[in-house]
Amino acid sequence: MGSKYRLVPHLAAVFDEIGGSTALDAFSGSGVVSYLLKSMGYEVTSNDFLNFPAVIAKATISNQTVKLSTEDIDRVCSEPADGRDFIQRTFDGLYFTAEDRAFLDSAWSHIDRMKGHKRSLAIAALILSAARKQPRGVFTFTDLRYDDGRRDLRLPLRDHFRERVLEYNSTIFSNQRTNSVECRPVSELDAKRYDLVYLDPPYAPPRDDNDYIKRYHFLEGLSVYWHDQKIMYETRTRKLVKKYTPFAYKRTIEEALRQTFKQFKDSTIVLSYSSNAIPDAATIENLMREVKRDVDVRLVDHKYSFGTHIAARRRDVAEYLFIGR
Repeated sequence: MGSKYRLVPHLAAVFDEIGGSTALDAFSGSGVVSYLLKSMGYEVTSNDFLNFPAVIAKATISNQTVKLSTEDIDRVCSEPADGRDFIQRTFDGLYFTAEDRAFLDSAWSHIDRMKGHKRSLAIAALILSAARKQPRGVFTFTDLRYDDGRRDLRLPLRDHFRERVLEYNSTIFSNQRTNSVECRPVSELDAKRYDLVYLDPPYAPPRDDNDYIKRYHFLEGLSVYWHDQKIMYETRTRKLVKKYTPFAYKRTIEEALRQTFKQFKDSTIVLSYSSNAIPDAATIENLMREVKRDVDVRLVDHKYSFGTHIAARRRDVAEYLFIGR
């Protein structure tokens, strides 16, 4: 939800125009923009207030050389190292087959014995495996109503993991910079001067919601094996308690943007925002002009997808890029 994959060519052109050597991706999400910045030679700080995007960034952004070996993969896919069964018990009849849930417990019995970037890579591969195996990649339902017959929905999670590790291994490279990862609300980040600050906050929609925890609670829990996570057992999907962000609500989004612009006023700011969200482009431009004299607003037309199924490709919307220098 909200991935900037299709915007990468446009963002690359803007980042190249801005130049500089240090960059902050303050709402990293899928990590695709952090990865773009890394590939362009920036020293990248990647941040998200959810843990599973931070794990993905640790595996691919701060990690420069470490990959999982065949022996590492075989160990994670081997017989359980202990008798844990939390996932099997907690999500019985909700997600995946009994065999797949047993694999997730077993995999974590080995991952718990790993450290550093190898641990992050293994968790990232496990997260991607679960996302690929779940119809639409979201955990707001517990049946197969969106089963479209894709191979990903048939492949056992153990086989998914082996394939996803190889995919992640292929992304690892060094850009000769010291890249770092944070996991906190953007307001808690150090307001030091970066040459470039990229902002892609949650959009405040006029209707519905953009509750990432509601959609991805299983991935968030899986990223830490549900340690210190509060599960809402009364919910059908076993949701986690929602993490508050002022960017998600119509009544608080404007002030949240204002404070974020002030926080990074000494950096060149690039903000992505959708035309079907609140506030409108004119309001955002005015907010940015409170701290920036030169504000350039660019319009990018692209098909915005909320899922992989045909019905989710709701409509063409405009994506604004606000550039404040």
